[in-house]
Order: sequence, then structure tokens, then C-alpha cells
Amino acid sequence: MLVSLAERHFSQALVFCGFRALPAMLILATVAILTSWRPLIAEESTEERNKQEPHKNILFILVDDLGYMDIGANNPNTFYETPNIDRLAASGMRFTDGYAANPVCSPTRYSILTGRYPTRVDATNFFSGKRSGRFRPAPLNDRMPLEEVTIAEALKEHGYSTFFAGKWHLGPTEEYWPTKQGFDVNRGGHRGGGPYGGKKYFSPYENPRLTNGPDGEHLPDRLARETSEFIREHRDEPFLAYLSFYSVHTPLMAPKQLVAKYQAKAKRLGLSDENAFAEEEQVFGDQPRRVRIQQNHAVYAAMVESMDRAVGKVLACLDELGLDDSTAVFFIGDNGGLSTSEGSPTSNLPLRGGKGWIYEGGIREAFLARCPGVSKPGSVSSEPVISTDFYPTILEFCGLPQKDEQHLDGVSLLPLMKGEPRLDREDLFWHYPHYSNQGGFPAAAIRRRDWKLIERFEDGRVHLYNLLEDPGELRDLSEASPDLVRSMRDELHRWYLEVDAKFLQEKDGRQPWRPMPF
Repeated sequence: MLVSLAERHFSQALVFCGFRALPAMLILATVAILTSWRPLIAEESTEERNKQEPHKNILFILVDDLGYMDIGANNPNTFYETPNIDRLAASGMRFTDGYAANPVCSPTRYSILTGRYPTRVDATNFFSGKRSGRFRPAPLNDRMPLEEVTIAEALKEHGYSTFFAGKWHLGPTEEYWPTKQGFDVNRGGHRGGGPYGGKKYFSPYENPRLTNGPDGEHLPDRLARETSEFIREHRDEPFLAYLSFYSVHTPLMAPKQLVAKYQAKAKRLGLSDENAFAEEEQVFGDQPRRVRIQQNHAVYAAMVESMDRAVGKVLACLDELGLDDSTAVFFIGDNGGLSTSEGSPTSNLPLRGGKGWIYEGGIREAFLARCPGVSKPGSVSSEPVISTDFYPTILEFCGLPQKDEQHLDGVSLLPLMKGEPRLDREDLFWHYPHYSNQGGFPAAAIRRRDWKLIERFEDGRVHLYNLLEDPGELRDLSEASPDLVRSMRDELHRWYLEVDAKFLQEKDGRQPWRPMPF
């Protein structure tokens, strides 16, 4: 149809320009000659269009166990040093109220890749965490279904090359690993949740999807190099580079020279473990659990800086290749900082709790986005956003059609980057029907603007907090606000039905609480 219209318009133009007397055969011959040039003309116009509008690329950076208060952009007084992440924040939009969909890793990773709440498929704990407490935990699905159309698969449909590096932790066997979920290349993603085997954070890695480097090679640096090489090789075509650090997950290991740097820094600042801990509630026994309230862990600080340096190397690669103006960069942690177990290396104060807790310290994240041509450098949004929002945001930035049936729990964040103060969404939800390794209790939560309601699954108790006035969740306002509690709880229960939420199970003849009509 387009060709015939062009030919018709050309014939009409010849007539309009006074060629009525030309023989019909001459006109047709001229049209035929120009028609034979159509592929060249189309090719040239496509090249020109690409020069004017470069293809859109995506760099997605996911950090394991990074706390909200671990980066300078969120916490100018942090003990750690994150200049590259801070520059990324300054070059785009920083979300002060950005969340992971779950207080532990695998469910949040699922939410990013699918745009769905992990509760929809019972992927509600790290794969395969099944710890019991007073009751047995809810049933757990420990693999991301192959039926899901991941963001990688959605982009591949439109010609994108896709790359994954680092931690996967979304399925027990190879059939569920990155190359089966839309990624062309996988460097290091497998069933494990940490860099187990060999020297762990240093080569030899003994990782089934990452060849060993020179003895002593550092894992964050290796993953950054692999990502940069992929970008360099695919600079002339649209790409998704998904850099999923194993850092800063335990084991606590870092280069010796960096550890020494932070040991000296802690000494210079007069920081020690003597006053670095306080008490937090305990759901497993009578003894309070310790929570770190001061950032001074030298090894952890060195791990954070090593990760930040790796981020800087990949960002520098984009700059060097001239791709910074056509590549959106997204950055988030998968859950809150580890503050109540496994060495408790970081503090999330003033946020309460940490990894494994449904308090803010367990779910509020370092959440950054730089979308060239959309986000403004140094912009900040306090609108509550969540990890399911990346999928539709990426599609819209790339100018691709939305997949509303897939990413049905996310919304695009581009309106916020364009200056809109709020999204067309009222509530966010969390569902964690498990006893976390870090001491967190089984519960769900709903956030509505400044308000957050937590519902405990052992006995049905609720707590209500105003996060604007009380980000540390220390003042329970549930008794003073019965109408708001009722409204938010009703909406949370409606959501349970929508996502087919599962709950604690009977143990030793004891029956846990159930929301009606479950």
C-alpha cells in the first residue's frame, strides 16, 4: 500500500508539473526506475533516522543485600564510600520511597523480571527457604515459572540482545536459569544465592556458569568487565545488560588493602563495636535479637566500595562509547541491609529492622533511574514506587508496547520523571508468610501514601505507622486510628484474594490465625 501510494503521488506530481504531454510509457518508465531504487532510499532513510534517534538501551544494576542507608546519595553521613553510585543518582532521579517487593532476595528478583508480585506464584521466600517457627511456613514455589514473559523476553521480541551477569537464584536446575528465561548470555547465574565454592569472592570461583579468572581475581570486577565487554560488542544494536552483583551478600570478604583502609577510617573516627548494637524484638525465643545501629564494619565497607568501583567501570564504558545519552540505567537493592544476623555488618537507622524484616529496613531500597531525554539530573521523587514498576518503565522508555497482562502489578515511572507529582496508584503491598533467617516475623503490609499497616500472621495483630513522621516505625497508631486501620486492612484482605495469598500452616496441633474468609 505504501509503495502504490508513492507511485501514485509521483505520477500525480509529474502531471501537476506540466508533463501531461509526456507519453504514458515514459512516465511509467520513470516510475519504474525510481521504484527500483526504493530499497536504497529506504535504507538511507533508516540510517538517517537512527542517527537522529539512536536505539534505546538498558543497563540494569541489582545489588544483593545493599541497605538503603549504605549509599551517600541517601545518607551523606554513611561510613561507606559510593562516589560512582552517588554520581548516578545525581545524573537522574532518586526515589526516596523506593521498595523491593519482598524483604529477601528471590521474590524481589522475580518481581523485577516479571512485573508481578511474587505472591501470585507463591514465590514468597528465598529459594528454598522453609524455616519453621511457632507454626509451619506457607507453601513455597522455589522457581520462576517458564511461562512468565520476562523483561528480557519482551525486549528480545523487538530485536534486543540480552545479557545477564552475576546472581540469579531463581530456580534449582539449569532449565530455570537465565538462558531459559530470555537472556542470550549468562555469566555466573545459577541456583545459588551466594558466591559459594573455591575462594568465593576471589577466583577460582567454582561457579558452573563462570570460568575461573587469574588466581585472586575479584568477582565484582570480573562481572563489571564481562558486562562492559558485552556492551562494547553490541554497541551498534539495542541491548539489555543486566548486572546482578553477588555483592554485598555474605561471606564477608574484600580486598585486603580496602579492608585496611576502612579499619583505619573507623579508628580515626572513633568507631568500634562497643556501642554498635541495640536490641530488637525476637520471635523465636525470649532473648532479644541484636541489631546493628552503627556503620563501622571495615570488611563490609570494603565490599560496598568494591561494588561501587565496578559500577563505575560499567558507567565509564557507556561514556567512552557515547552510549550514555541513549542508555537508561536503573539501580536497586534486592532487599534491605543485613543488620540482625550473619555478622550484622550494616545499620539501616533510622529505618527499623533489615533484611528478612517487613519493617522499612527490610524493604526500602536504594532506588535510582537515569532515563536520557526523560529524567532530569538531580531530580528526586518521594512517591512510593516498587520493583514491579521497572518492567513497564523499561518498555515505555524503549518505545515498545506494554504487556499489561504480564506486568499487571507495575506501572511506568516515566510520568514521575517527566514532572508529574504522583502516580495513578493508591496502595503497595508486601506478603511474607515465613520466619526469616534474620529474625523477621511472618506478616503482610500495605502502604497508602504516608501510612503503613502491618498485619502479623501468627495472631492477626496489626500496627499502623505514619512513615513521614515516624520512618523508624516506633509509634503504633492503630488504636488511635480505627477507621484508617479498617480501611487499609480491608484493602489488604481484598488483595490477598486477588493474588491467592497463602498463610502459615498448623504445627503441633496449633492453628495459626487466618484472615476471613480464608
